[in-house]
Amino acid sequence: MFKTFLNIYPPYWGTGIRVTSLAPDFSSMEVRMDLRWYNRNAFGTHFGGSLYSMCDPHLVLLLVARLGPGHEVWDKGATIDFLRPGRGPVHARFEWSDQEIDEIRDALDAGARSVSPERTVRVLDGDGRRIARIHKTLYVRRQLKASSSPDS
Repeated sequence: MFKTFLNIYPPYWGTGIRVTSLAPDFSSMEVRMDLRWYNRNAFGTHFGGSLYSMCDPHLVLLLVARLGPGHEVWDKGATIDFLRPGRGPVHARFEWSDQEIDEIRDALDAGARSVSPERTVRVLDGDGRRIARIHKTLYVRRQLKASSSPDS
């Protein structure tokens, strides 16, 4: 159901971005975007904003699902390097291993106020050539508990 929601989410539907696979345990996801008249730039290649958009929320969404309730996860920073023009279908894969999830939990359990995992995602064309590289830094912390005031 989550995959269907993302595929009909207006910003994705409007740019031709599709989630092609989602692991049942949210450990990985694959996304694809075909080159269409509405997502190409003046040079006939993929619009850079669409290349970034196809990679924007997925690491956060997967990590929230893997960590479960009681955690906040946000994007802290991102950069994109355009390596070559995308002239056809492009795709990207996102994943979090059990070991990475354990490391984040262990750091928070040991008293870290927050953790900032970093990931690099490759956007590939149909021949497996790198089109773009997106580097993301996330921010993870335990969810703050609501404090009760004397007035409540």
